[in-house]
Amino acid sequence: MIDVHTHAMPMPLLRRLERAGLADLSRSAERVLNLDPAICGLAPGSPIPLAPEQHDMELRLASLTAMGVDHQVVAAPPFVFASESGDDRLVMEVTRLSNDALAEFVAESGGRLSGLGTVPVGHPGAVAELTRCLDELGLAGATMGTFGGGRELDDPVNEALWEALDARRCFTLLHPSRVSSKDRLSAYHLVQLLGYPVETALATARLIFGGVLDRYDPVLCLAHGGGCAPAVGGRLDLGWRSKPVAQVTRRTPSEYLPRLLYDTAVFDTRALGRLVEDMTAEHVLLGTDAPFDLVDHDPLSTVRALDVDARQEAAILGGNAARLLGMPADPDDRRAPPLHTAAEGRTP
Repeated sequence: MIDVHTHAMPMPLLRRLERAGLADLSRSAERVLNLDPAICGLAPGSPIPLAPEQHDMELRLASLTAMGVDHQVVAAPPFVFASESGDDRLVMEVTRLSNDALAEFVAESGGRLSGLGTVPVGHPGAVAELTRCLDELGLAGATMGTFGGGRELDDPVNEALWEALDARRCFTLLHPSRVSSKDRLSAYHLVQLLGYPVETALATARLIFGGVLDRYDPVLCLAHGGGCAPAVGGRLDLGWRSKPVAQVTRRTPSEYLPRLLYDTAVFDTRALGRLVEDMTAEHVLLGTDAPFDLVDHDPLSTVRALDVDARQEAAILGGNAARLLGMPADPDDRRAPPLHTAAEGRTP
């Protein structure tokens, strides 16, 4: 099994941030991290879960074995994306530190981890950092937030990035990195529980109506099963047909959704079954969100509960990821993480 949605915050990164006054590790023994709001986008003092598997390789590999996962694709979490900072220098510095630390972390895994480099959307240095991650750091793909530099994903500043991601056929995990109406979501952990799924749908709608998916065909995987995006396709289509201001794409909005990829981290068998039915098994990849507390601890059972045929099950559990990331499908052949061999050709 290949899990494409997991996270790590290597200790060298956190210590560098602490020395810069941007992190507080004093509660790390309690599995809690505090980050400067400019970095994490949360209210001052907001506790961020810091499971030891985020930075301890021995525990990380043991957790893979316990979950029955052969290989994890690891990305920095959105708490270090600095998505809401307008300071180009700060964003680029933190992003580079994060990518350097992640590359070092996965290199120590004995081939059981691959890394996704963070690309700072909304900032002019995004393409250069993508190139560095793939060509110099040897990371397997990219991850990006849903907002950055005060700009949406369809803003012209991101045009060169979309062109580069398309040209390189680079597997990219799109992860929610901010929420709207943060004050209304401050209670009950609703920022993550509700705000993130809505944010993913908003970002996806911007990619569609902004024409990005008309101009490019990125190898783009939406975290958390696409959040609310798959459920609102019909409503977007209605607006496309009824509202002249929304008639700006070549196709109805719902026609773009099956071109994208989705992970299995929806935590509901019926919803996941509908996702596979609507988007096809070839567009769904195993994802757990490990090692955060909102995690699928038994991903094999999750997929087997779908009662799909053996070919579809194999595709979801690892075949799709292996193809898209240029990895061997057989875990016995996966002795070292790939460099930057994203799958050739277009997404299925």
